[in-house]
Amino acid sequence: MKKSVILVALLAPLVFSLCTKDPSGLPEITMNAVYDDTPYAIEYGRFAEPDMNDNPLTIEGVKLGRMLFYEPQLSKDNSISCGSCHIQQDGFSDPAQFSAGVDGSLGKRQAMPIFNMLWHTNEFFWDGRAHLLRDQSLLPIQDELEMKETLENVVVKLSATSEYPAQFMRAFGDEEITSERMSLAMEQFMNSIISNQSKYDKFLDGTLTLTESEERGRVLYFAEYNPGFPEQSGADCAHCHGGNNFDNNRYMNNGLDADGDQDDKGRELATGNASDRAKFKVPSLRNVAITAPYMHDGRFQTLEEVVDHYDHGIVISETVDPALAYSAQTGLQLTAQDKTDLINFLKTLTDEAMIADERFSDPFK
Repeated sequence: MKKSVILVALLAPLVFSLCTKDPSGLPEITMNAVYDDTPYAIEYGRFAEPDMNDNPLTIEGVKLGRMLFYEPQLSKDNSISCGSCHIQQDGFSDPAQFSAGVDGSLGKRQAMPIFNMLWHTNEFFWDGRAHLLRDQSLLPIQDELEMKETLENVVVKLSATSEYPAQFMRAFGDEEITSERMSLAMEQFMNSIISNQSKYDKFLDGTLTLTESEERGRVLYFAEYNPGFPEQSGADCAHCHGGNNFDNNRYMNNGLDADGDQDDKGRELATGNASDRAKFKVPSLRNVAITAPYMHDGRFQTLEEVVDHYDHGIVISETVDPALAYSAQTGLQLTAQDKTDLINFLKTLTDEAMIADERFSDPFK
């Protein structure tokens, strides 16, 4: 009996070292981890098939990226993750005006939503300073206002765990952990977050109908501003927020501030061109009803404020978009009912399926 107890005691550390628990809660033997390049299937809906040839999505790559997206060890004090500021139920945005980093430091811009990233082809962040999504994924880790960590330290921390070397093996073919591989995996996960199941999508599919107010808002949304024919004039939203993703892959000055009040130079900081001053990436309006606050600095708390801005609040400056400057001559002249209907249409762009999809949720909970 005593020998059996001693044997169990000696074997226990070995068994513990071989067994771990993956994010799904299932026990695994890390020594048995093998490379698996099984493709990860996504449904594009009416979106065009994107080009992913240099980083195709695999089941294990997306799984690793999901783990890293929600991994607080990416931050200096192991307190925050990417998912801390890009929250699923909030459309992968942050309800705070400025996200809190390590030690409570605040960022300078509102956290952009993360979905349908496969169809962003004009760089990332509000100013486009990251060329590819994989480049974007690493910058918050090193930002002094965000995670305040070094990539070298993150690699050391992840390498000391039992689960990450095994998952890097499954995703990349060996256990080596590098920042480049981290970025590729996080890019894969973020590219897997697709939003194309809103009420409006189902309306286009013919499976749902819009209410009278939503339909009237839809017409206003897509109708152009026409001061010569007020009865036919619309809100002209599709000029900047069109296509399947309700954006235009451009950087624009949307008339928030006069030249002397533009504290944030926007796209100019990335390009060095004065013609890009106060221009910011045009975001998708999908899920806009759940991604408040709005604008690059989160200055507007409600959709009503946003609509009021475009209706009669455009500020003319040197780089303001010409179409907005044109509509500012009279304002959009929207009635109270127009605004209600327009906002009701915008609410049909909310994708309840995406915000409830367990594939995008925190795997550690």
